Amino acid sequence: MTPTSEATLAVGSAAPVAGMATGYDAIDDLELVEQTKKGNQEAFSELVRRHQQVTYNLAYRYMRDATQAEDMAQEAFLKAFRLLNGFRGDSSFSTWLYRVTCSVCLTELNRRKRRGEVELQPVHYKNAAIQPSYTVDIPDHIRRCVTKLSDRYAEIVTLYYLKGVSYDEIAETMDIPLGTLKTWMFRARKQLRGIVEKEIYADGR
Repeated sequence: MTPTSEATLAVGSAAPVAGMATGYDAIDDLELVEQTKKGNQEAFSELVRRHQQVTYNLAYRYMRDATQAEDMAQEAFLKAFRLLNGFRGDSSFSTWLYRVTCSVCLTELNRRKRRGEVELQPVHYKNAAIQPSYTVDIPDHIRRCVTKLSDRYAEIVTLYYLKGVSYDEIAETMDIPLGTLKTWMFRARKQLRGIVEKEIYADGR
């Protein structure tokens, strides 16, 4: 394999680029992987060309921002390049790259969670009788409450409610059954509700 710095040249910008034909069109992904392992940088560039649109779209589903999605897509290709020697062909390259991209995005989201950069929308109370009797920054309180959940629960709450990632995609990314995810989400919501109520009303009691 060539050094990672050379892979950067192969990846370039991971933003979608369509309509570019190459001499590798008749070669399948697995052969391109093998050629890349032997040091063929152009073979990896072809893998990027083939999969950059899907990778970018997946990254955008997580990041909800075009610039951040492009950054994450490029990081996913760089990580894929670094890990390519470990790819044995047990799944398709596209499936393997999907998992790499999810991992990159989840890692970045977890970093933001630890830095307190989770974005939440304001809470609107339907029943005025249960509103706090004092002024409180609801989004800030909930942001802090999410960070008090376990890593597992904070991750799924962030992905589903803040990033709009579907249950199916979260389950696939975390490699768990859909039923398990729904159980975790039920418990996460229950815990979060309790934490939010304690945080918001503690000072008013």
